[in-house]
Amino acid sequence: MSQKKPVTAARQSFGDIAPKLAELSDEVLFGDVWERPQLAKRDRSLVTCAALVALGKTEQMNFHFPRALENGVTQEELIEVITHMAFYAGWPNAMSAVTRARELFGKASS
Repeated sequence: MSQKKPVTAARQSFGDIAPKLAELSDEVLFGDVWERPQLAKRDRSLVTCAALVALGKTEQMNFHFPRALENGVTQEELIEVITHMAFYAGWPNAMSAVTRARELFGKASS
């Protein structure tokens, strides 16, 4: 008899269509890589958010920006990462990221 796997965010989000990808996300990415002691989760969040800005991956920001806040990154620090990345990863990527941050932080346009 096979043991039933716990329902994780990955399994719930895309486990029905890509069960192996969900398993790898849970066990390797979040179960191993994110748990390595060489970098604090806060630092991993900063690096991940910077990479997402650089690559223009706004969909993934929906998950990782709030996770960064949970891991101790402040909103001000996240905005500073976006601002910094504008000069290294391109202005359009930073503009998209700051728009996504505004949506996620729940701040209305001024």
